[in-house]
Amino acid sequence: MKKILVPTDFSKTSINALEVAVEIAKKSNADITLLHVVEEAGSSSFSVMGEWHKQDWTDKLFTFRMLEKAKAQLEKLVLDPQYASVTINGELRLGNAFHGMRTIITEQKVDLVVMGTQGRSGASEVIIGTNTERVVRHAKCPVLSINKKPGKINFKNIVYATAMHKDEEIFSRMVKKTQQLYNSTVHLVRINTPGDFQRDYVVKDYMEKFAKKLGLKNYTINVFNDITEEDGIIYFAETIDADLIAMATHGRTGFAHVLAGSIAEDVVSHAKRPVLTFVVKR
Repeated sequence: MKKILVPTDFSKTSINALEVAVEIAKKSNADITLLHVVEEAGSSSFSVMGEWHKQDWTDKLFTFRMLEKAKAQLEKLVLDPQYASVTINGELRLGNAFHGMRTIITEQKVDLVVMGTQGRSGASEVIIGTNTERVVRHAKCPVLSINKKPGKINFKNIVYATAMHKDEEIFSRMVKKTQQLYNSTVHLVRINTPGDFQRDYVVKDYMEKFAKKLGLKNYTINVFNDITEEDGIIYFAETIDADLIAMATHGRTGFAHVLAGSIAEDVVSHAKRPVLTFVVKR
């Protein structure tokens, strides 16, 4: 892992995400890009971190002042001594927050996005909140969503909620790398629901084969019953006091998303612990 993106709106939740990212960067020797986007309706996102001239913004004085304020806040975070152990590069952009994040992910070949699930909102300055769900649905790299700063950032117990599909192969190897980085126990779990029920012995046998194919060495096999998959994942994670929930999402969009929703997005929205997601294609 070389590049971590942390979108920020300077809210407490986004600062929590930065602190988690810093700990991950220390462990993996990665650099952090700290991104803030000042929202401007109808604009594409472009970089304004360098110098600009006030006369160019005479018709947009309010936006100019927002940029000045954001630039100062961003530089303060980048230069904060408590983050001196890692390399943090500030990136200030004007335009649409989601498109700004997506552009940075592509431009800088980001390996991981770490972002909060709640934040400020308003017409002139917005980046966290509903944008988190959009990033979870569309990002081409893993996304680590942070609701609140965890008590310990060592990810010793990882809940891997898996459907054991072949299309999860890339993500399952990401989980394995995370396990190796933190010397973790991976708790594979299948959620049985009234509408999607399978016998325990069938599921456990299949999960055992899945774990062996992946080459996992420190893991548990679990079947958990609940009304919905998202509730089952969250409650199972609570029962073992997990440090991290990991799950793939198929990134449904449009009408299919309206019909089926997204289990991953629901878990991200409601879980109190970090959630690692990755979009896979069937």
